[in-house]
Amino acid sequence: MNGATVPNPSTSYFETLFADRPVMAILRGFAPDRTVELCRRAWDAGIDVVEVPVQSPDALPSLHAAIAAGRERDRPVGAGTVTTPEQVATVYDAGVAFTVAPGYDPEVAAECVRLGLPHLPGVATSSEVNQALRTGHDWLKAFPASELGTGWLRAQRGPFPTVKFVATGGVDAENAADFLAAGARVVAVGSALQDSRQLDLLGRLLRR
Repeated sequence: MNGATVPNPSTSYFETLFADRPVMAILRGFAPDRTVELCRRAWDAGIDVVEVPVQSPDALPSLHAAIAAGRERDRPVGAGTVTTPEQVATVYDAGVAFTVAPGYDPEVAAECVRLGLPHLPGVATSSEVNQALRTGHDWLKAFPASELGTGWLRAQRGPFPTVKFVATGGVDAENAADFLAAGARVVAVGSALQDSRQLDLLGRLLRR
């Protein structure tokens, strides 16, 4: 069955979070001060949603700094690269608004549901899409988007019309519009935030 079968907070949360917000910022590997600087640059550009990946413990100070800055501006900050239930607990205690993973892990998804924490799992195959749907996740991260391509997104819309994809990995201001046209509801960008020209292009995309 290609529908949500397990109630969880993800669907309604992401519907609201990404309403009229087709771009999310990913800030990986920056020191806390630089992370906050780029958060503010994203928010000033109209990119309200920020993800800070926590692939290793030394990324946690940057996540904490981003969350504190987000509270000042009333902006949501999520944790990315969450791959274990233990990480879920850590970022939940830090006060994240949501979690993101590079793949679909049922234990991670279940822990997020238990805590009432919206979760965006990654998928790269039809089997993973179907597994995620069966646990109530219809907002999914298409990763790595640049390798999967826009054709993959178009193909998945046939068997899985209820899925809302967030295209992530290799997406920038140059190809973001192509992924949105192919059916992605949101594109996630990283390096574009450090490039004023790309920020201008993203600004035009947000104003469409």
